[in-house]
Amino acid sequence: RGGAWIYAAGVLAAFGWKRDVWVCDSFAGLPKPKLAEESGGSWHIHNDFLAIPKHEVEDNFRLFHLLQDNIRFVEGFFENTLPNVPVKQIAVLRCDGDMYQSTMDILVNLYPKVSPGGIVIIDDFGVIECRHAVKDYLEKILENPLITEFGAKNDAAYWRK
Repeated sequence: RGGAWIYAAGVLAAFGWKRDVWVCDSFAGLPKPKLAEESGGSWHIHNDFLAIPKHEVEDNFRLFHLLQDNIRFVEGFFENTLPNVPVKQIAVLRCDGDMYQSTMDILVNLYPKVSPGGIVIIDDFGVIECRHAVKDYLEKILENPLITEFGAKNDAAYWRK
């Protein structure tokens, strides 16, 4: 429904910071699992609830007077869209992939663009597949950041690059 993006845009607006907010989402729910790591995943069967049309998210931005020219929408599954997102530098990368491959798609395509000192937030760190994607990616690039888990059940995490 756009809540986290709206919150980010609101913080930027409150401080008068003119930064782009890239809203990358399928707006169609989750893809069917393709990997063995996700063989138990069934979130895609809830796409009737998870899929929120882009126009509805835009309407929610409008409710808060935050649908400005710095809000950039990228529609489609991450594997298809993120390799072509024309962003050069990222200060805060918030990952909400829900699945191993979606989380890996985010990290492979966008983590290299996170500025030194930038923040990475993994919304679904409590989901074992997402946790494994983060671990696998960081091992592959030989980084071992201090990951801080947070949330009611330590279901999210962040680190500074």
